[in-house]
Amino acid sequence: MDDSQPKPSWLERLGALLMREPEDREQLIKLLRSSYERNLLDSDALSMIEGVLQVSELQARDIMIPRAQMDVIDIIESPDKFIPLVIQTGHSRFPVIEENRDKVIGILLAKDLLRYYAGEEEFSVREMLRPAVFIPESKRLNVLLKDFRANRNHMALVVDEYGGVAGLVTIEDVLEQIVGDIEDEYDFDETEDDIIADKGGAYRVKAITEIAKFNAAFGTAYSDEEHDTIGGLVLSRFGRMPARGEQLGFDNLSFKVLRADSRRLHLLLVEKNPAAK
Repeated sequence: MDDSQPKPSWLERLGALLMREPEDREQLIKLLRSSYERNLLDSDALSMIEGVLQVSELQARDIMIPRAQMDVIDIIESPDKFIPLVIQTGHSRFPVIEENRDKVIGILLAKDLLRYYAGEEEFSVREMLRPAVFIPESKRLNVLLKDFRANRNHMALVVDEYGGVAGLVTIEDVLEQIVGDIEDEYDFDETEDDIIADKGGAYRVKAITEIAKFNAAFGTAYSDEEHDTIGGLVLSRFGRMPARGEQLGFDNLSFKVLRADSRRLHLLLVEKNPAAK
């Protein structure tokens, strides 16, 4: 064997592997996973490629934040009244409604409120509004992402067949389908345990932790007949999708949401007997 010959790059090796011409999406995914097993792709690349394929099949309705969970501002409210909501949620954009949630008259950027803090005498929320973009529930995410990039929009209102607002979707929601959940300071490595000790006797617990494993760690006796994971149990106790930072206590345990998106919980901070401290 001639060692002087340059070795093919991973892209060339992957290209040679793909010359088999998969006949459908399932074969393509199987081929990509085979490439991963042969070390032609790392896990991050494989995950993103699968995400791209998934985005081409998903629609806006599949990932939108439901209408009932939208954080909106009513145009009749004064800045003093709605600014606490802006601070609490930490969003950069807010749909502004007039009369009801079906009548979205524009989008308010949180940064535009700096004019209010600067003491602008004739500050008017209505004059600050950016145009709202409306899309049908059936719009495919790959097309939506292309529109977001072309028009420099970061948010779109999703409307149903009757023209009513069904929810909203952001560019971050679409990108997370490709790259996974955007990490923050509460993320921890996937190779670590589902339950790890935190400061002050609390524990960071992945929402996907099985009920049986949670019971063993915390000495509880929750049933897994209705919920397989602790995230499912906590979600049922909230009765809705909680936002990051929300807290709930029951059975001498405190559950604080450290990370969540519009569809599911990801990470909880669990504390034993917080009242007894």
